[in-house]
Amino acid sequence: MSFITRMGTTFSENKNQNKSYIAFFDLDKTLIRANSGVILLRVAYRKNLISVTDILKALWLSFLFRFSLRDTEKIISSMVRWLSGIPERELNELVSEAFEKHLAELVPARAKSEIMLHKSKNALVVILSSALQPVCKCIADHIGMDDIICTELESVEGKFTGLPSGKLCFGNEKKIRLMEYCEKINRHKEDAWFYSDSIDDLPALNVAGHPVCVNPGRRLKNHAVKKEWKIVTW
Repeated sequence: MSFITRMGTTFSENKNQNKSYIAFFDLDKTLIRANSGVILLRVAYRKNLISVTDILKALWLSFLFRFSLRDTEKIISSMVRWLSGIPERELNELVSEAFEKHLAELVPARAKSEIMLHKSKNALVVILSSALQPVCKCIADHIGMDDIICTELESVEGKFTGLPSGKLCFGNEKKIRLMEYCEKINRHKEDAWFYSDSIDDLPALNVAGHPVCVNPGRRLKNHAVKKEWKIVTW
């Protein structure tokens, strides 16, 4: 059986060729009711892995992100710099702790039922997120997702550099990854579903045949109404 890996995307072509269609799900504020990066930072601070200055800077960036006061891609890039010098093993342990204490309970029941509905229709269910690979994997394993497409971090000799490996899975890059994934397993993007809460995901929402806006903010909700897209509250 052949496996393909590309910047956070790993899947079995032979197994997934038999699926009827693909349902993509964003992670933060969609599959979980929070920003996974902020939760990870708070756990890291309690374990003395980052300084007060680092946590304050991260919370400031989170504020800018929430109110779209700065370029979102630059904010996300800045928020992973605290990982510079952190061993891969340490991050995996940190993510496991954050998952057990916080993330696992933040998955809405409606999200789980939506995933099960798609799986009952022989769909491939995939996380498509700018969140970090270890976080996406924990959530994916917990709720039975088939695959993840996400942001991976650059590491040298087992330690992270604080930089992404390749492009951030964000904005237009999400659209590219969605289209490439559909092409790889020979499924039409017009048949694909994509669930997201964020206006930054418009490129991917626009190319998916079935865009769904989850708890959208004002800008995305207005856009969804004009486009007659499905809007859900979880």
